[in-house]
Amino acid sequence: MKPKVLIIVSNANSIGPENRRTGTFLPEVAHPYAEFLKAGYQIDFASLTGETPFLDALNLADDPDNLKFLTGTGWSDMQKAASLSDFNSNEYDAVFIPGGLAPMVDMPEAPLLKKFIAEIYEKNGIVGAVCHGPVSLLNVQLSDGSYLVAGKNITSFTTEEEDNYARKDVPFDLQSALTEQGAIFHAAQPWSANSIADGNLITGQNPASAKGVGEKIVAALEAK
Repeated sequence: MKPKVLIIVSNANSIGPENRRTGTFLPEVAHPYAEFLKAGYQIDFASLTGETPFLDALNLADDPDNLKFLTGTGWSDMQKAASLSDFNSNEYDAVFIPGGLAPMVDMPEAPLLKKFIAEIYEKNGIVGAVCHGPVSLLNVQLSDGSYLVAGKNITSFTTEEEDNYARKDVPFDLQSALTEQGAIFHAAQPWSANSIADGNLITGQNPASAKGVGEKIVAALEAK
């Protein structure tokens, strides 16, 4: 039986004091989706509330994987994403959280999300996230009370990248927050591809890293 992957997306559509428009950043969901599709996996979408999620970076629609996502089953399925509360972690082999600024709004806490991620991880499933998506890993506590990211080699959108992108819009610095919970953070050059696998935890730094995250998730699932 082919693995099942659940992609969990934010429901936020604005961020910051000036209500900057946001959503899930198109290539950060489309590029991993393309890798999962190519591998023949079952792909489901959940959002935190079950309301229709939003997409950002539609100006990048001419990229082949982005265009295929928009015109194929990806975006239509994402629009119909049910609430995360309707899903059972026991039914999935991997969970993936794409970025965009939106997760910085509704994913820093989100108790059900944290519980779902911990359950996937503790049953030896794969947990993946890219760019601002690793905000979903903050405050995830395992059964022994430790933070999921503690002692793990990970990456996310970096402090340097944020300083030149959305510093005035985000509520906190993601790299600093992950480091404060014990993560061993690896920052590459701004906007360069950088994806890291530490056991069953796979993270990527920015949009250019999304394909690599997808490939590493597939490789980890195929190795099981």
